[in-house]
Amino acid sequence: MDKVQSRRNFLKKAGLVTAGAAGASTLATPYVMAQSTPIKWRLQTYAGAALGPHVTKPAVDAFNAAAKGEMEIELYYADQLVPTGELFRAMQAGTINAVHSDDDSMAAPVDISVFGGYFPFATKHILDVPALFNQHGLAEIWRDAYAKAGGVVWLSAAGQDPCHFNTKKPITSLADLQGLRLYTFPTAGKFLAQFGVIPVVLPYEDVQVAVQTGELDGMSWSGITEDYTVGWADVTDHFTTNNISGAWIGSWFVNEKSWADIPEHLQKLWLACVDAGHTYRNQWYWGGEASLRANGDKLKLTTIPAAEWAQVEDAALKFWDEIAAESETRAKVVGIFKEYNAMLKKAGGVYTQG
Repeated sequence: MDKVQSRRNFLKKAGLVTAGAAGASTLATPYVMAQSTPIKWRLQTYAGAALGPHVTKPAVDAFNAAAKGEMEIELYYADQLVPTGELFRAMQAGTINAVHSDDDSMAAPVDISVFGGYFPFATKHILDVPALFNQHGLAEIWRDAYAKAGGVVWLSAAGQDPCHFNTKKPITSLADLQGLRLYTFPTAGKFLAQFGVIPVVLPYEDVQVAVQTGELDGMSWSGITEDYTVGWADVTDHFTTNNISGAWIGSWFVNEKSWADIPEHLQKLWLACVDAGHTYRNQWYWGGEASLRANGDKLKLTTIPAAEWAQVEDAALKFWDEIAAESETRAKVVGIFKEYNAMLKKAGGVYTQG
């Protein structure tokens, strides 16, 4: 399928839009390849065409090379087939076979979606995410949540970059946040709104132009590595070193039937390639954040004083308690975050430095 075809043509072929009714949609029965032909999956990532080659494509390329023609995964970037906020529904229906995204952005109808993306101050570094999932119980909670939702299998989670502000004007105090129109994640936006930030929802590929036209004042969506990689550093002027979270929490998912229909050796191969992608991102982000802060020439670094920034950190703890009060599962996750961060504080040194 031609990746540059219109979304409408894709939806027609997928059976979501009938030829005679532009606005009507129905869920299609997933297409099943004949056994004599290679298995093909469509995977869409939350990341755009500039970022996707680093965060998603390495795993896909590794799998396609190692599968030796038995199976091929077609990769699509943000919003190419469906809007990011509709990824869960499309994957559950089988019109997309797999997804790389955070739970929050793709509006997953699970109780733990609020923790995907950037949950305020839950993490300090990229490696906190795999530690939380593999050593502190989050993997089991995520796996169970998607099993209850039905139709989608959660496979794996990993960390990425911290969440900073990159903006047209400098931010040197909390007062500078007042009235800023920022592109950010749903939960992060809800948290930042108490400090005067106005969260703005836009298609990913429209964000850079929105800053140029004045619709946005900047972003609170990533670290400095992404700012340079995707072109945002070309339209903003300042990078605030304070972050509201030390690492993005994102996952890899697959349609339940698509997963069950492939043989075990291909399942294991895909999981191994996803893990290899995690390893690549660990070094790409960690090195990029340091290098571009030290040597980047496009963004001027600013900082909100620690004593003032402590107000944001205190507000995050209150936010955690509000989220925990909403359900037993959310309370369990918040409890894990509290225990984990208490452990980091006790460990001291680099573990306490975000």
